[in-house]
Amino acid sequence: MGTVELPVWLLVLILGFASVTFASHFLFPSVRWFVRRRMERLVLRMNQRLKRPIEPFKLLERQDLIQQLSYDPQVLDAVLYHAREDGLPRNVAFERARRYAREIVPAFSARTYFNVAGRVAKWLSLLMYRVDVSARDESALQHIPQDATVIFVMNHRSNMDYVLLTWVASSQMTLSYAVGEWARVWPLSGLIRAMGAYFIRRRNLNPLYRKVLERYVQTATQEGVAQAIFPEGRLSLDGRIAPARLGLLSYILSAAKSGGRPVVFVPVGLNYDRVLEDRLLVKAGETGERRFRAGLGGIMIYVARMFWRRLWGKWDGFGQAAVRYGEPVDLSALLKDEPDLSAEAMGHLLMARVGEALPVTPLPLIAAALSSGAMTRAALPAAFAGLRARLEARGTRLVLPEASAEVILEQGLTHLLQRRILEERPEGFLAVKAGLLDYYAASVWQILGDPR
Repeated sequence: MGTVELPVWLLVLILGFASVTFASHFLFPSVRWFVRRRMERLVLRMNQRLKRPIEPFKLLERQDLIQQLSYDPQVLDAVLYHAREDGLPRNVAFERARRYAREIVPAFSARTYFNVAGRVAKWLSLLMYRVDVSARDESALQHIPQDATVIFVMNHRSNMDYVLLTWVASSQMTLSYAVGEWARVWPLSGLIRAMGAYFIRRRNLNPLYRKVLERYVQTATQEGVAQAIFPEGRLSLDGRIAPARLGLLSYILSAAKSGGRPVVFVPVGLNYDRVLEDRLLVKAGETGERRFRAGLGGIMIYVARMFWRRLWGKWDGFGQAAVRYGEPVDLSALLKDEPDLSAEAMGHLLMARVGEALPVTPLPLIAAALSSGAMTRAALPAAFAGLRARLEARGTRLVLPEASAEVILEQGLTHLLQRRILEERPEGFLAVKAGLLDYYAASVWQILGDPR
């Protein structure tokens, strides 16, 4: 038997190719099979306790979803139109559509959703707030048809909205969020995709991108994926609920008019004693400049500092947070009564229902009492009681501590004075930061139909 001599570099190259071949043909498939089996067992366990089981569509491999979306007949028609209008080769236009699909499609992981996101969401929510969850009609929520696609529509007060609703809903279902470009930062983007969220652009939307997004939303809706969307599109800069943007709603409405799975919207109102981004939002509203993105490192340091203070009893949180479910809106029933229902009319109805569901926590109520004119400490209880009575007469959910009005007022005033939003003078309270005071009061005035 002869001897074969090889240069060292060639031997390393051969061994490298052999290792890659072994891994791709034997090791990686085995690992994927092992992980897939564990995930299937986890999904089976979770589906036994969830009121609405995880939809098979969410469990498809991400690459399969991208392929399915890329070869959707309507997307292919849009590719041909895009190639013709922009003078592009068809393969270039198709690759652009595939890139959009990769950008949009999530990569849901049941393990990440329940073992990581759900637990972190609960921990953060209870670290920062006393949380109250209620419904205008609990029986109506319980009687939503099991085969219907549930879509939560919410006002957008804070980025805590995502965290809070993820935890609140995790005992019943998994939610797929529509998230903006702010979340496309590493490593946050990977975690958000694993939670089943899909990314949407806010600017520079060409017809091809809109068609890819439309078909993803419509397919997910027809496959029964429970979703949570913020029709306002952006965080409120003035504390009021803004009119709905119609993009996602129009996609859902268009598919519903073609038949298929029934869709039920669940309005959700959210309110807080302290919105984490309040200063940034008020400043953005005053300057017209929305670029107020905070770095991930800064956010983590801030949360760690709050946790440390809470651990040593030096901080008791940011007060009350409230989630209120409104009366469900059956889209099939709407279309039966009004077959030509427009996206504008549907958006107006849904945002009105969100406004009806909006709860009121102590600080917005105190802020509204203070913003109704020059106010002394002696006159404040009467103004507070008057607003409280007006809200109760409208059926608004008031989430107030089980304490006297004097105690509630004292706690709220202490908070406002410590943050230097207010200053107390002999002649009464002065709003040092009137923008912040008006921001918190705005939700109360909107409920009462006051344009101030």
